[in-house]
Amino acid sequence: MTAQDTSHAGAPLDLASPAAAPPAKEIRRLPVRKDWPLGFIIAIQVGILVVAVALWQAGADHGWIDGFFWSKPSDVYATLIKFFAGGDAWTDIEYTFGSTILGFFLGTAAGSLFGLSFWWSRNYAAVAQPYMICFHSLPKLALAPLVILIFGLGLASKVAIATALTIIVSALTTYAGVKALDADQERLFYSLGASRMQVFRKLVVPYCLPWIISVLRVNIGLALTGAIVGEFIASQHGLGRAILYAGNTYDIALVWVAALVLSTLAVLMYAAVSWLEHILRKGIKQ
Repeated sequence: MTAQDTSHAGAPLDLASPAAAPPAKEIRRLPVRKDWPLGFIIAIQVGILVVAVALWQAGADHGWIDGFFWSKPSDVYATLIKFFAGGDAWTDIEYTFGSTILGFFLGTAAGSLFGLSFWWSRNYAAVAQPYMICFHSLPKLALAPLVILIFGLGLASKVAIATALTIIVSALTTYAGVKALDADQERLFYSLGASRMQVFRKLVVPYCLPWIISVLRVNIGLALTGAIVGEFIASQHGLGRAILYAGNTYDIALVWVAALVLSTLAVLMYAAVSWLEHILRKGIKQ
């Protein structure tokens, strides 16, 4: 053994040296999720629609599907032109739109006030809640004939059904916000000398506003459903009446036209409510 080897053998081990350090673990990075551009998403959506319509037309032309029961896009387009040229289209659209909007606003406002009223008394809330749940679970289609008899064949019966579909959803959602209210904040308001009405206006209502806003997009769809159900039962106007008439006369192309117009109306109302929700949430944050 040489002197050099002896010196190395007697030297203490350097634990801080790179050779003695444990291997560094590889840092795991979160996957990067890139959103597609809006134009690309719209192009894909339009492409899917075009392919579906083309397959539908080809299937009807080549006998792959029954053209009588399914109709075909060319016949639907021709019926669409006649539908708007006849003069009743805008009347039906206005009728359905009016009953939907009225039912939406009445149901949302009344349901929100109903849910907020549960803050005033837990006993009152405990008594009323089972009745709300029972009414909410009851199929409104079963009550539609009774509503038609009470409110008549006009717009009022359609608004009543649309309101019935939205009022309980708003009440239950608002009541969930009331139950989530921080009790410490409530005690703080009282300790500062606030009255019960002041606590309600300054704390309860602002706290529950996000809960009320969150149900708007759900209610617009429920209100539209209620209006169409009322028109199915009995009505002189409306897109629901047009669909029912087309089904009874086996005019399948007209069924597709009314359904297409109804879907377009639903998308436009949903977009308007989404914009309203965005504005309200922005106002709350400010």
